[in-house]
Amino acid sequence: MLPDRLAAHLGVSAAAIALAIVVAVPLVMLLVARPALRGWVLAGAAVIQTVPALALLALFYPLLLVIGEVTQRVAGFGIPALGLLPSLLALALYALLPLLRGGVDGLASVPPETLDAADGIGMTRRQRLIQVELPLAAPIVMGGLRVAAVWTIGAATLATTVGQKSLGDLIFAGLQIEDWSLVVTGCLAAAFLAIIVDMALWRIETGLGERAWGKCLLGLGLLVVLVVGVTGWYWSKRAPVAEGERPVVIGAKSFSEQYILAELIAARLRAQGVPVTIRSGLGSVIAFRALAAGDIDIYVDYTGTLWDSALGNKMPAPRGVMLATLTAELPKRHKVEIAASLGFENAYALAMKRADADRLGIETLADLATAAPRLRMATDTEFQSRLEWRALQAGYGLKFARLTSYTPTLMVRALQSGEADVITAFSSDGRIAADDLKLLADPRGALPAYDAVLLIGPRRPELKARLAGLAGKIPVEAMREANWQVDRDTDKRTVQQAAAWLEARAK
Repeated sequence: MLPDRLAAHLGVSAAAIALAIVVAVPLVMLLVARPALRGWVLAGAAVIQTVPALALLALFYPLLLVIGEVTQRVAGFGIPALGLLPSLLALALYALLPLLRGGVDGLASVPPETLDAADGIGMTRRQRLIQVELPLAAPIVMGGLRVAAVWTIGAATLATTVGQKSLGDLIFAGLQIEDWSLVVTGCLAAAFLAIIVDMALWRIETGLGERAWGKCLLGLGLLVVLVVGVTGWYWSKRAPVAEGERPVVIGAKSFSEQYILAELIAARLRAQGVPVTIRSGLGSVIAFRALAAGDIDIYVDYTGTLWDSALGNKMPAPRGVMLATLTAELPKRHKVEIAASLGFENAYALAMKRADADRLGIETLADLATAAPRLRMATDTEFQSRLEWRALQAGYGLKFARLTSYTPTLMVRALQSGEADVITAFSSDGRIAADDLKLLADPRGALPAYDAVLLIGPRRPELKARLAGLAGKIPVEAMREANWQVDRDTDKRTVQQAAAWLEARAK
């Protein structure tokens, strides 16, 4: 897992820096020639830096989808909106500011008398730039490049959220399943890349400043060794793929259950001789759009989520109506098909520590509404923008003293540590029984059904027959146990082991 993530991380980082340099060089030349534009352009680049990298990555995906639809209609070809392209564009924008500042400040640092002397001996503008200005400005320019490189390598870990392989895969997965060895491995590998690249660029920077060409060659050699070493390691570990056979791309959102189900699907397909690759850590909206666009081929989603995000329904419906409507409408609207209902529900609920709920006399959400102004609630990162939260507020008028978003794993930790009194929970979460949590009853039926369904995109319709055996084969008790195997603190199993355990019970 590490070699391909490391190689992909290095590749997307290097490509983004190269693209940023291609954009920055003419801009720097323009800003030096037209000082009046300098403040505006640098301010624009600085504004980009204020946008969180995660948001910038996420914004490029729907933008590229729209552009891809236009090019498909006009020119007959689409644009891949998931993975490399949005990552490349967002990271290049992030690298732009230090490159622009380094270039502009470097050229501005050349003493005027030096420029006058160059003009006095008859140098052309081009000769003066290449022979005088760039050599003197090189240390400052390289300083900007070093900053851009380190920033880009760090931000590239977030490319996981738009389907680009990176070391962020290890970090995000480790955080969700509390496998700290994965988190540490991803962080150390990203730090290793950043340190080695910074050291190499520092050697080149000092070599240019001192006119010590040996140092420059040493820095370049270090970069070459890094690229060749990582690439060679990747190819030595890469599993062979049959020529001409396109791997099935399995999507997964960023929580344990999704990782397990993606591995289960992958195991079933591999057993049939079908090559697969998994793109994990996707947000709900990005996952569905990627499936509809053909960027991924299959993933597991939930009827309540699809009812809201895919069909735009803002109020829940009975389970049977919801599933029937989705089955009929998704192919018409999005060319996406429900291949199977897996047999379990992962529904939203609100949960409290049993002792706290008993002490406060809270059994239902109606009881909670009375006590809510004195309580703190923790939700997952999506809940507060979802249909369920709106439905709960409309049905029960819930208003809490504090409302905080966490990743699913840290949300449970917040309840355990006393940082939160109420959390959003999931009915297939193994920690409900293990942590002695009480799920609060929903007497008004505000929360919709969340049956787990297997979605297949337009490019691989044959997957429906290949995976038909999963229909109705995963009871909630088995899914809950598989999740707990991954999430528990002691005797923790890997995602692959939990998937194999679940597969044995789904036959």
